[in-house]
Amino acid sequence: MADVSGPPKESFRLSQLIYDSRYRSLTIQVVATFLLTAAIVWLGMNLVENLNRLGRGFDLGFLWQRAGYDISQTLIPYTSESTHGRAVLVGMLNTLLVAFLGCILATIIGVIAGVLRLSNNWIVSRLMAVYVEGFRNVPLLLWLLLIFAVLTEATPEPREFRPDENGVAAYSMFLGDSMAFTARGTLIPAPVWEPGSGVLVVIFIASIIGAFVWRRHALRQLYQFGRVVPILWPVLGILILPTLIGFFLLGRPISLEYPVLGRFNFSGGATISNAFMALWLGLSLYTGAFIAEIVRAGILAVSKGQTEAAYALGLRPRRTLSLVVLPQALRVIIPPLISQFLNLTKNSSLAIAVTYPDIRATLGGTAITTTGKELEGLLLMGLFFLALSFLISGVMNFYNSRVKLKER
Repeated sequence: MADVSGPPKESFRLSQLIYDSRYRSLTIQVVATFLLTAAIVWLGMNLVENLNRLGRGFDLGFLWQRAGYDISQTLIPYTSESTHGRAVLVGMLNTLLVAFLGCILATIIGVIAGVLRLSNNWIVSRLMAVYVEGFRNVPLLLWLLLIFAVLTEATPEPREFRPDENGVAAYSMFLGDSMAFTARGTLIPAPVWEPGSGVLVVIFIASIIGAFVWRRHALRQLYQFGRVVPILWPVLGILILPTLIGFFLLGRPISLEYPVLGRFNFSGGATISNAFMALWLGLSLYTGAFIAEIVRAGILAVSKGQTEAAYALGLRPRRTLSLVVLPQALRVIIPPLISQFLNLTKNSSLAIAVTYPDIRATLGGTAITTTGKELEGLLLMGLFFLALSFLISGVMNFYNSRVKLKER
């Protein structure tokens, strides 16, 4: 009778962890992880011991102490009597604000500049090339200082808007006396929320969701069934009409308060500080130059045969770019775009150069200076940027997984 049991299984030996290629890589990883962890623990213990010798133990109790300083721009209520923790929260929100708006504006600028750089118009393409090369090859800090200097030095003081004895003012406001650029900031109308405004906001959010649903429906009809469904005008109608109708039906629950020139300064309205404008514009223009090159590379990565096929089907150049070329280019654009968003977020720490009160100025500046908690403040600031970077990467990687090619 034949033996079908096969060869006996080899027993495991400790020497296989080193000499067997099946286990050697795992052994190296375990040893490296152990040594790295031991080194971090040793450094941490020495750090804590040295701090204790100096009488400066590691603790976060300073966050509940009185701050004692003012912050020029706050998105939440804050006074000098608030705690350092409240001041840190104000700095976080200011950083999130400039990073969020900067990513949006940089993307818009980058897409437009990247597309125009491929234009057949020589003047337009050269102008975009000058913009891209100019901003990419000059340090960001210099651009921030230059924009801040222009906003503060080249704009008039509020008193220069007052008419003289002849009734003539040196400078005048824009858009029907509703907006003004001054050395103290940009003045714009401020919304006044009245009863019923919450319902109007809900209607507007529902309109945004409806616009996205319609756009997705139109693209599905095009890609799956070849039907060309209008996108631009229906989306604008969904966004504007329900909100406009609700605005009048609810009795105009949102009004505007316009800035008015007083005796020494403007009153009313909202003031956008020059520090915020300089930081926002500087980050957006600088990062937009890099995004423009990413967009240009993504478009050039799409085969010209795709464009020719779209033209053969009767699609116009604008629709070909938006429905055929850019969706395919996104698979090339998104990965490096994530890095640019992360760079913009981290570069926002240069806000201290233009006196913008971000987390670097509150937690990494005044708080650790007044309390002497340098280590705690820097660690918290690093953790904040680390968490924010992970959040941006996670959102963008999720979007990248939705637009990438699906393999069978």
